Amino acid sequence: MSASEASGSTPLTRAAIARKAWPIILANASVPLLGLVDTAVIGRYGSTADLGALALGALLFNFVYWSFGFLRMATTGFVAQAAGAGDEAEVRAALARPLLLGAGLGVAIWLLQWPLVAGYFALMDASAAVAGTGADYFAARVWGAPAALALYALCGALVGLGRSRTLLAVQLLLNGLNAALDVYLAGVLDLGARGIGYGTAIAEWTTCLVAAVVVWRMLRARHRDGEPFLPWARIGDRARLRRTLAANGDIMVRTLCLLAGFGWFARQGAALGDATLAANHLLLQLVSFSAFFLDGFAYVAEAQVGHAVGARDQGRFRRAVRLSSELAAGTAVALAVLLWLGGASVVGLLTTLADVAAVALAHLPWVALYVLLSVAAFQLDGIFIGATRTRQMRNAGLVSLAVFLLVQWPLTAAWGNHGLWAAFVVFVVARALALLPYYRRMVAGLE
Repeated sequence: MSASEASGSTPLTRAAIARKAWPIILANASVPLLGLVDTAVIGRYGSTADLGALALGALLFNFVYWSFGFLRMATTGFVAQAAGAGDEAEVRAALARPLLLGAGLGVAIWLLQWPLVAGYFALMDASAAVAGTGADYFAARVWGAPAALALYALCGALVGLGRSRTLLAVQLLLNGLNAALDVYLAGVLDLGARGIGYGTAIAEWTTCLVAAVVVWRMLRARHRDGEPFLPWARIGDRARLRRTLAANGDIMVRTLCLLAGFGWFARQGAALGDATLAANHLLLQLVSFSAFFLDGFAYVAEAQVGHAVGARDQGRFRRAVRLSSELAAGTAVALAVLLWLGGASVVGLLTTLADVAAVALAHLPWVALYVLLSVAAFQLDGIFIGATRTRQMRNAGLVSLAVFLLVQWPLTAAWGNHGLWAAFVVFVVARALALLPYYRRMVAGLE
């Protein structure tokens, strides 16, 4: 492992953090770019109902998969702390636990696909055309569920170990192959949303197998301790399992709160009409692009904070938080300006549907404001993940969801979709404000 890839081995400077962040930023940015490709394919070759079906179908997978986002986040924190403490056997065990859990959860999702689809589209109150096409998309994509969740754990280990360039290669393989298959299956073969689902499943299985081999070789090269390569005694240790499951449960509750907010946002948009639903989906692609971009700095904070906590290095903790947050804030300002000035051009590239484009253009300023104010929530998430302070994240998620639901009703009733977007901005601000008191206590406890 090179010095540049060892998360805790180099002095922390802005340049060093930027070098660690840019591969993660590119890797994360490739995810919403895939969403943009899918949206553009359907937006140009399908109807408004087709685009709405992709919006709701993709949201269902986001809800199901992101509910298990702890497989990535908790793995990062535990692996980074074990690496910071120099405990290589625990690094391997910290990966094995979520890897096995993720594969099992993926099989469970596949087995439960029919009640999931029926209940979801009934809840979202979508039109018959949107619900039918969305169900086809889910049925095709669900075949990749075990690989997708196992891949979460593998990527979490790469982040925790500071292997940002390897993570970039894995994400580019996943999203590049996925985009190519989606264009071919949905555009060339005219399979529509179902073709996009099949393309995603094939890409997930291919990338999972490649990533597993890469991580296995990486851990083999690090295996210099006296314990077995697969330390089953550690993997099954009750105390470590309880800690892992508790952290996973906390993060799952927190993630479900965020997804409930996003899901409610989509449902309220659907109630305002198919054009509003589709336009909000287009705008959320811009939010996703910016959010994943900002999350690159949060990932660096996760690894650096985890290493500092594992090594009990208070100075490194403070410096990692300060420098990564400064870079993230500057990036948020730049992204907000770009969205304000150039968002209309992107909307024009994504759809030729005049009614959808008109609604999207009218709400672009809200997207820019959301991105500008969201940076604090992302950075605090990264800090708390690296420190595995998951109970506090759970509590903040519950508080922010309650705030969003309380303000959404009157704002939407008064201003329609503009009010819905205003409430969405309040949602992300509430996430950060709810974590701030916990952060102050955490810093005081490190002293």
